[in-house]
Amino acid sequence: MARTSYYSTVVAAAAATIAVLALGACSAKKLAAATPNGSSAVSQSATNGSAPSSSPAIEPAVLSVSTRGATAVNPTDPIKVGVTGGEISAVTLTNAQGTAVKGVLSADRLTWKSAEPLGYAKAYKLTASATNSEGKTSTETSSFNTVAPNNLTMPYIQTAAGGGISPGVTFGVGQVVRIHFDEVIPDRKAAQAALTVTTVPAQVGAFNWMSGQDVYWRTKDYLKSGTKVTITAKAYGKNFGNGLYGQADASTWFKVGAKHVSVADDNTKMISVYENDKLIKTIPTSMGRHTSIPGDTGPIDLRTNSGPHVVVGGETQINMNSASFGLSKGANAYKTIVPVGVRISYDGEYVHWADWSVWAQGNTDTSHGCLNVSPDNAWWFYHWSQPGDIVDVRNTGRTLDVWNSGYWVASWASWQAGSAK
Repeated sequence: MARTSYYSTVVAAAAATIAVLALGACSAKKLAAATPNGSSAVSQSATNGSAPSSSPAIEPAVLSVSTRGATAVNPTDPIKVGVTGGEISAVTLTNAQGTAVKGVLSADRLTWKSAEPLGYAKAYKLTASATNSEGKTSTETSSFNTVAPNNLTMPYIQTAAGGGISPGVTFGVGQVVRIHFDEVIPDRKAAQAALTVTTVPAQVGAFNWMSGQDVYWRTKDYLKSGTKVTITAKAYGKNFGNGLYGQADASTWFKVGAKHVSVADDNTKMISVYENDKLIKTIPTSMGRHTSIPGDTGPIDLRTNSGPHVVVGGETQINMNSASFGLSKGANAYKTIVPVGVRISYDGEYVHWADWSVWAQGNTDTSHGCLNVSPDNAWWFYHWSQPGDIVDVRNTGRTLDVWNSGYWVASWASWQAGSAK
């Protein structure tokens, strides 16, 4: 009985131990099934003998600078700084004298760019700093030089006659603009690309190069009264060929006054004066005589030029001397002071006071090429006229040259042909 009881007790104990082991194995299988690699974190720690790995280190912010490795930087190109993996904390751009160049940092602090032009042939130093999310700082330094021109040229915005254009001045409907460069332009296309003329209301216009230094602009038809004309030359930083760069930018504007067009017909010897297409006055005149006379170097054609003349402006106490066009001696030579007149061409044609020819005005041509009118009519025309008006002379048998204020003599097609291609 005792032996049997002991054996039974041992068997029972062994069975209980097996049951516990079986239960432990079943629990381990359930935990293993819950982990991606088939083992628990606890089992891994026990197996590896170390703590779980930490997060990877954050990389420093990386700066990019547009002038890195650059030479002959154009002074109008903005200097740019960018960053990845952080934010820009500071940027300084200074010239050789230590003067800082203005710049703008974006709201998100990811980009910076210079906000003013640089100088020609100057040395600059840029230092930029950025921080990553852990506060670690990165710094980038760049030194560079701007382009060194062979020569510089300045654009001057003028009337076709060569006078400056003060902002807001009033001109007539026939005004033509000239941009004069003080150096001969090798690349006219590049220079013309730097020029813009805008009209409000919009009208069609075109450029015409009449010399290597002068480009003119006019509209297809006369300008409309009330138009605002703005001329801009963005020359600085532009290469006009052979290392010739623009010295500076220039800009101005003018407005167009009432439409003044006077038609001087040699068939009737009358000047019909129109304001805004309405006839307001008729003036008798004596134009250039239809004969040639001997001059200092050969015959001189005295006929007045036909074609639309662009009024240069009014003058008083005009010194008129026939020697200016090659007639210095003889019965036909003259030298006198004329009280008042309106100049309509560059070779000396005027609508002017001529009390000596009142008898011929309206019936006979007696002048050396000008339009003679009475003293009263001369003063009236002087006060009424404005630069850029049109005096359209007709039927004299001699044609006005384009260079001689005859810009409107040229057809639109021939005018456009003078544009840089």
